[in-house]
Amino acid sequence: MYYQLISVGKFNTFFKHPFFAIEVAFTILLILELLSLIFVLPKSVSRSLGKQFELLSLIFLRDGFKEFSHLDNFYLWSDSKDTILKMLIYSFGALAIFTLMGFTQQLNRKIQLSETYVNQAQFVQIKKLLALFLLISFFIIGIGDMVVLIQKGKYLHSFDVFYTVLIFTDIIIVFVALRYTKNYYRVFRYTAFVLATILIRVSLTLETYYNVVLGVITAIFILLLAIVYNHLQKSLTKKELTT
Repeated sequence: MYYQLISVGKFNTFFKHPFFAIEVAFTILLILELLSLIFVLPKSVSRSLGKQFELLSLIFLRDGFKEFSHLDNFYLWSDSKDTILKMLIYSFGALAIFTLMGFTQQLNRKIQLSETYVNQAQFVQIKKLLALFLLISFFIIGIGDMVVLIQKGKYLHSFDVFYTVLIFTDIIIVFVALRYTKNYYRVFRYTAFVLATILIRVSLTLETYYNVVLGVITAIFILLLAIVYNHLQKSLTKKELTT
């Protein structure tokens, strides 16, 4: 085969399928999206969560291409049906999350945690520090993956590890938010965001089908949260939403 003309030692296994290049391209795109998520965090927690779902949908698309690289025989349905079904599940799962997040982003509004400028500025500064912590964690995880790749010829794609760090970051944001507001509706909203991050993290470790189902259900949960919160903003007084 053409991929055997050039030997790269223990990395040869990566080049057994011509569509491996697509997986590499998606991995680079995911890394860029991770960086975008980190820089968005200080601006808006809801936008940061939206970025997490964007990442999840792209991970599902990448996994669909990864399944395609397992296809050795395109002609026999009996040999390829399991792989094709997985590709379809990942594709429609990514499309469902893409659609749900589109509606959610239209509903989400930028909501300040505190009515006072000083408190809001302090909250943003703390989020910037947390974003810096995430950026450092991102590079540490990336360096660890590169070391494993060089030593063992295996790339880990440690997105689940990064999401674990992200969970603790979100929990800290909830605790910090409690310092500036005791309003039930806002605290509930931030806590629901943490739960969504946890569910996304769990979906990254589940087997095929279950991971997509959990990801889509989590996206539906966030859409419903946005709908209900928007309704409350219209029906409740400003005092009820801020105190």
